Amino acid sequence: MFIMAQSHVVACEDTCGHIHGIDLSHYQGNVFWEAVGQCKVSYVYLKASEGGDHIDDKYLQNINLAHSYGLMVGSYHFYRPKVNQQTQLENFMAQCRSDDQDLIPMVDVETRSGLSVEAFRDSLFTFLHLMEKAYRQKPLIYTGANFYDHNLLGQLDDYKVMIAQYTKKEPILKDNLDFLLWQYTAKGTLDGINGYVDKSRFMRDHKLREIRFRHK
Repeated sequence: MFIMAQSHVVACEDTCGHIHGIDLSHYQGNVFWEAVGQCKVSYVYLKASEGGDHIDDKYLQNINLAHSYGLMVGSYHFYRPKVNQQTQLENFMAQCRSDDQDLIPMVDVETRSGLSVEAFRDSLFTFLHLMEKAYRQKPLIYTGANFYDHNLLGQLDDYKVMIAQYTKKEPILKDNLDFLLWQYTAKGTLDGINGYVDKSRFMRDHKLREIRFRHK
């Protein structure tokens, strides 16, 4: 998802005790989900939509096949700050049906789209509140460490957060936010997936149950 300085170092997943997962979209093409299901992958986030009218053309295929091989699946939306928030919500909800979700929805936040920090925050939180009302739970927020420090510092204490930083060392945010997940590489490899895939893991004592979708 996040575009930043790339590292070819892929941390520890084959030997450590961390809870690892992946996120992917149509960029990975056709995925051999049977092979993925046999790897050390505890969760998968799939791109469902972007902005007000874009949908990921591999989403439906991916979520159905991932479920069929027993994977825990969630969905994410790439947020466009200048696009009407209700329109974006409706685009996401048309793809991301509650009954299909194992994990809470995720919002991919990577750009201010030229807005001021204040206007960007107003736009984003309007969308987050709409999503919380629609799904009856707060979404997970995905963003990069530098983007967070410059645009969202001190604003996400009430949210679960995934931080992207492609370095050997764990991220440390300027406000010491206790984020749940670290996306540590966009250069990961996995049986069943052609090319690279984003990989992440839970931090410290955080567990998968913290992002489970609560079905009413």
